[in-house]
Amino acid sequence: MAFPDTRLRRLRRTAALRGLVRETDLSPRHLLTPLFVAATGAPIGLMPGVSRLSISEAVAECGELAALGIPGVVLFGIPDEKDAEGSGAWDDEGIVQLATRAIKDAHPDLLVVTDVCLCEYTSHGHCGVLASDGSVDNDASLELLARTAVSHARAGADVIAPSDMMDGRVGAIRAELDDGGFNELPILAYAAKFASAFYGPFREAADSAPAFGDRRSYQLDGANRREALREVELDIAEGADIVMIKPALAYLDVIAAVRASTLLPVAAYNVSGEYAMVKAAAAAGAFEERAVVLETLTAIRRAGADIIITYHAKDAAKWLAQ
Repeated sequence: MAFPDTRLRRLRRTAALRGLVRETDLSPRHLLTPLFVAATGAPIGLMPGVSRLSISEAVAECGELAALGIPGVVLFGIPDEKDAEGSGAWDDEGIVQLATRAIKDAHPDLLVVTDVCLCEYTSHGHCGVLASDGSVDNDASLELLARTAVSHARAGADVIAPSDMMDGRVGAIRAELDDGGFNELPILAYAAKFASAFYGPFREAADSAPAFGDRRSYQLDGANRREALREVELDIAEGADIVMIKPALAYLDVIAAVRASTLLPVAAYNVSGEYAMVKAAAAAGAFEERAVVLETLTAIRRAGADIIITYHAKDAAKWLAQ
């Protein structure tokens, strides 16, 4: 029926009515906070409000996040030393392993998700080991990634999150976890991770920029949605328990397509560049930060994400409680 019999504004008239018929909900339980852990804490210049944290600072921050109803954190480690293989990644006394133990000891109910990649630990900054010709050796990297995952599991990680985009890494990690007695530990796969310009601030934060070349030979081409769905399908077949799309805002269509294609939980990473743009525009007076952050996170949820990894999580949780 058409106007005047049909009046869609009837259900928009008051806040109570709008809330009653709201289709997409956003709450702190949908959010995970990325944390950068290092020997010494320091602010990250390109990401206002975000810092590298010492282990003790990370433990304290986790207490605040838990009090706000945020269910977990994603840990990224910045080691003191790097080498060609990235051996610090699987060191049982490495920065992520030590931080995981400390956080779980202090906050046993908080989920600790550990990023599994070699880029922060390799002297060349790539996500896998190099072949003799300087390319990233996919198959040789799998053993090292799986070894890293098991080390994180031994430290007490609740979820393993491989972000390297090597072919076959989910299967390799699943097999190694199962062999090590961690068959109940879930894998959150960075299943569709695009080669994106939005990662710039993260590379400062994690000290992970490639020393040469780029990551386009292993991360997805931003023009390819169908290829992203193939990546997701393969990760699911290899044993992923949750699949993730990264970045979020420029790939909302991919999030929606993945949501339509699988019954698994879907995560999205609201990445550093997306965060930095909002902070810069808000600081310049272009808009109200609170309104834009909540609208952005709701859009990611509306596209189909069950879980959002975001640097806005702490502020968003406070605003949602108001």
